[in-house]
Amino acid sequence: MRQRRLKNEINVVPYIDVMLVLLVIFMVATPMMTTGSVELPASGTAPQKPDKFLRVQVDKDGALSLYDANGKEQKLDGVRDLRSALAGQREREPEIAVLVAGDKEVPYRSVIEALDEVKKQGFARVALETSVK
Repeated sequence: MRQRRLKNEINVVPYIDVMLVLLVIFMVATPMMTTGSVELPASGTAPQKPDKFLRVQVDKDGALSLYDANGKEQKLDGVRDLRSALAGQREREPEIAVLVAGDKEVPYRSVIEALDEVKKQGFARVALETSVK
């Protein structure tokens, strides 16, 4: 009868299989561990408004209005009207500050679209308007 020779090597294939299974488990479980809730800080105080500023207002229904430095309101039909109105104001007063005010019930996207349009027009001083609690 022929004797078998003993091998001194470790078979690593089962260890690799276990490691790959663990890797897949961690890759699937990691995204489920993050929560989707965000608690935004409340504004207890608001900085003082500049002396002269334009005000872009987003109403509850998403309607846009532009108030000039004298407080005169101009109703706008959308972002395109906002773009042209801001371009006219930029030509008249290039260094004026712009405040974007959104109703607390308005979708966040509407406020960001207005803010983005103000930034695209090249105004250097842009801020979100808040009220003091």
